[in-house]
Amino acid sequence: MTSDFSWPELYFIRHGETAWNAEGRYQGSKDIPLNDTGRAQADRNGLLLKRLLQKSGRNSEEFDWYVSPLSRTRETMERVRAAFNDTPIPTVASDDRLIEISFGIYEGQLHTELSSGIMPIAGERDASFWYFRPPEGESYDDLATRILAFGQALPRRAIIVSHGGVLRVLRRLIEDFPPDKAVNWFPPQDSVIHFAGGKATVYPAGTEWDE
Repeated sequence: MTSDFSWPELYFIRHGETAWNAEGRYQGSKDIPLNDTGRAQADRNGLLLKRLLQKSGRNSEEFDWYVSPLSRTRETMERVRAAFNDTPIPTVASDDRLIEISFGIYEGQLHTELSSGIMPIAGERDASFWYFRPPEGESYDDLATRILAFGQALPRRAIIVSHGGVLRVLRRLIEDFPPDKAVNWFPPQDSVIHFAGGKATVYPAGTEWDE
């Protein structure tokens, strides 16, 4: 499932940790704020992004900046932007298409509460989970439709702060990840992901890339 157009270069950051992430709850479209761990992750990711751009000879103004409107992503973006306080940054555009996949009536429940039958946990899903739609929620295929529309509207390369489900879908659309691999991959919250040439490179904070 690759897109029928060429995606521009992207730098992607998933929002930092929330209390629901730490507790192992399905979060989805619920507006849950960052916890202290998540704020520290966002700060480190901002510094890492700045270093990656510097090492590649790029600057922040060569990219359009986009964020999901939920508070955990907006605060992450604010903390990422703080690393560029000595650099001009384009206005950040909030885009509803970047909101996390909705898990419907299951949002707020523990992964382990549902894993025995209703909804398998990541790591135990098969390819059919790409099309699984919880009551009042979305499937990953539904999410892919709006992320594809977002990508087709991009005028140039972009920096994006969004969610783990969105990152899974981007790897499916851009890299042609098989659906079973996409829904079982664990999107990091302590990394910057660079999409270029149809491939993703994950740069974890605190590694040699962050020096």
